[in-house]
Amino acid sequence: MPKRVSIVVFRECDPSIIYGVFDTLWAAGRLFKGSPGERLLGPSIGGTPLFEPRIVAAEHGPLELITGVSIIPQDSIDEIDETDIVFVPNPIVLTPADLHALDRRIIDWVARMHEKGALICSACGGSLVLAAAGLLSGRETTTHWSHVPVFRQEFPDVRLHEDRILVQSGDGHNIISCGGASSWQDLALLLIARYGSGEEAIRISRFFLYQWHRDGQLPYASMAVNVVHGDAVVLKCQTWLAQNYDRPDVAAEVARVSGLPKRTFDRRFRAATGYSPLAYVQALRIEEAKQMLETGSDPVDAIGREVGYEDASSFSRLFRRQTGISPGDYRRRFRIPDYIRSSSQDARPGG
Repeated sequence: MPKRVSIVVFRECDPSIIYGVFDTLWAAGRLFKGSPGERLLGPSIGGTPLFEPRIVAAEHGPLELITGVSIIPQDSIDEIDETDIVFVPNPIVLTPADLHALDRRIIDWVARMHEKGALICSACGGSLVLAAAGLLSGRETTTHWSHVPVFRQEFPDVRLHEDRILVQSGDGHNIISCGGASSWQDLALLLIARYGSGEEAIRISRFFLYQWHRDGQLPYASMAVNVVHGDAVVLKCQTWLAQNYDRPDVAAEVARVSGLPKRTFDRRFRAATGYSPLAYVQALRIEEAKQMLETGSDPVDAIGREVGYEDASSFSRLFRRQTGISPGDYRRRFRIPDYIRSSSQDARPGG
């Protein structure tokens, strides 16, 4: 059965994330299915849908959003006693007064769905709703950078990571938040990978031209594995690795951090993440190197040293094995195009 997804809407939301999430999850498993040859014949709708998204509001009737666009909810919260996934999009909250003006009926309903076992997701300012519902006390989350002042003022007991794209928290990682703007795409793809497969997430990303936003180390670690686990020891080690992946003997050190015998730790780490500790470290290092190649101009051998490889040839071989191309080719393919750079310079006064 497709997973029931309740996309809750406040008046303070704008429609972009609401409809983007709805369309993406609706398409998963059903849109443009078939063999490559069949897909060349044209658009098709078939297959088994992974999700049944519904737009939910406090009550029925047209709802005018903050942008002036009206939306027609499909369900009211009073009609939904259970759901599999709650997705809270992006209420625009710039002040504490804006936060306190949000419809409390929806906030309380989100808390009830969490108590009944629903996976709770938020995008952009939606994490403020989760915090207001009491779901993030003592836990980690992320949000859009513009919401950080209000968030820190109103919820000082929440560990806020505004630099991260995805944060999973709660028992069994049953609360997932993503940052601002188009990072909802990362969360939607994560849900598709979790309830469908990594292949389906890739297929949908190609269809909609989505790309993972690899802005940091720990978000990548969550996305690379696409496995939700409840092993607190392994999660602690994943967090430690994200901050210390460039150390010389990091695979041995992380076993000591775990406090477990090495063989026991290796077995539990692989069971939870799908990777051996060494392979996990290599993935983190290469992902950080990719980000440096995308955004900076340091020489390839300098980047290799910065992520933990003193030997440039070893770094290049591992990079090619992980990505299928050399570091230089990766930089040429993914760095900001020259025409974008030149356009920006031409637009400047005197350019």
